[in-house]
Amino acid sequence: MPELTIGELAARSGVAPSALRFYESQGLIRSRRTAGNQRRYSRGTLRRIAFIRASQSVGIPLSVIGDVLAGLPADSTPGREFWERASEDWARVLNERIRALERLRDRFTDCIGCGCLSFDRCALVNPGDQAARFGPGPRNLL
Repeated sequence: MPELTIGELAARSGVAPSALRFYESQGLIRSRRTAGNQRRYSRGTLRRIAFIRASQSVGIPLSVIGDVLAGLPADSTPGREFWERASEDWARVLNERIRALERLRDRFTDCIGCGCLSFDRCALVNPGDQAARFGPGPRNLL
């Protein structure tokens, strides 16, 4: 199966060449170099990029994606079983993010624990700035 140039990979994946070079610098994808020092990618790289893009679309950081991809052998592509394992792990992360966003939504108009946005209620919910002992920032939302 012929290899892909960076331009071909960019066109097929919908990812800019600069992003592909960044993914490679982060160890998310791999290429080989020709005698003329041009990058060549296996077709399986398309599946890795699809995995990266799908993961990013649900808010998974590249560092976490890289940790998961590091568990695959160098020339393998993520298959169904790999995706299922990753999505099970990430479901926990996503569910915690959802809970944090719900807390933010439900508490934001009341007191956020630092006094800066809740002038009318701060004296009732956070008298004497008790939240300060928990550290800076919106402690009731963290």
